[in-house]
Amino acid sequence: MLLVTEAKEGMTIKLDDRLYRILEVVRHTGSGQMHGFVELKLKDLKFGHLSDRRFKQADRVDALELAKRQMEFIYADQEHCYFMDPVTFEQIGVLRQSVGKIEKMLKEGTKVTVELLGEEAISIQFPKVVELAVASTGPGIRDGQDNTMKPATLENGIEILVPQFVETGDHVRVDTEKMKYIDRITLKRV
Repeated sequence: MLLVTEAKEGMTIKLDDRLYRILEVVRHTGSGQMHGFVELKLKDLKFGHLSDRRFKQADRVDALELAKRQMEFIYADQEHCYFMDPVTFEQIGVLRQSVGKIEKMLKEGTKVTVELLGEEAISIQFPKVVELAVASTGPGIRDGQDNTMKPATLENGIEILVPQFVETGDHVRVDTEKMKYIDRITLKRV
């Protein structure tokens, strides 16, 4: 058990028989008649729901330490996304609903960190930035402004906005949390 005032972003806690990741900790000091409290912004690890909970400063929460293993994405079925340990070749399934919208960014061989509670896979930690090829995009506007964007479809089917100079076949870096273009990757020509 941990005092709620000692909670930090990124920790995993158990409340009401559910596992949550702490996304943000907001400490409110008391004044006059009002006592101080701690507000936690939480993400349900099983379903991906976000919630805010308030606690008295003297409240305790059950902090958990999850085991983390580097694994590679291999495939997905109706209920699970499957990952394989590249050393032991052990395969583990993670519920699709706990993977969430990030599943669209997974392609075969993508390396992720799988978090385990005992032998059960709870969630994955996905890289904040991925490199993907542009499958199709329209031609750029000549003599246009440099800050205008155009739609582009990536190799995984996701559509994002890219600058005018990005062409079909280019490789780009994408922020996986915001699903936004970061920059174009220049590949070395041989």
